[in-house]
Amino acid sequence: MTLRSAVVAFVVVAGALTVTPGLDTALVLRAALTRGRREAAATAAGIVTGLFVWGAAAAVGVSALLSASQVAYDVLRWAGAAYLVWFGARLLTHALRARPAGGRPDGTGGGSAWRAARVGLTTNLLNPKVGVFYAALLPQFLPADRDHLLVGLLLAGVHAALSVAWFALLIVLASALSRWLRRPGTVRAIDAVTGTTLVGFGVRLALSGR
Repeated sequence: MTLRSAVVAFVVVAGALTVTPGLDTALVLRAALTRGRREAAATAAGIVTGLFVWGAAAAVGVSALLSASQVAYDVLRWAGAAYLVWFGARLLTHALRARPAGGRPDGTGGGSAWRAARVGLTTNLLNPKVGVFYAALLPQFLPADRDHLLVGLLLAGVHAALSVAWFALLIVLASALSRWLRRPGTVRAIDAVTGTTLVGFGVRLALSGR
């Protein structure tokens, strides 16, 4: 397999993965609908950074540990599940209780791009499914005559570029409805739906096998 053919094939696979509804999409949409473009973009940036970390790890064989070791996989799985349930429960709590006028949807009294980026990065890194995906898939697209770390980062960059384009589309579409969607009642409904989704992802992750 040449480098060019590897990249082209990876674009098809990564593109299908990117547009499939999942946890990352839910986080970016929630940020776009309730906080605005800046924090939605920061959340997306955190997720994309996580993709580079997983890509580099897969290229050097680190994330293969998740496939080879049940204990390592279970530790990360339970940590990720606990984080998702905790985060989702917070959103549900904020959705069910009244907030003072001008309060932020997450109850912090004012969000930040840095905090949103941390949420995106942490959620991505604590999702063992992403690690297993990279560990299982990436080696198939690494030409034998190329530096595996550099090619792994290149393919992670391809996945990141596709994700950026997808997230940008979501943010633009959400922003078009932002005035109506940021009403207090609507924000609470969005938080309730997102919180329930995150708790569901966490429970499913905790109960799932490989």
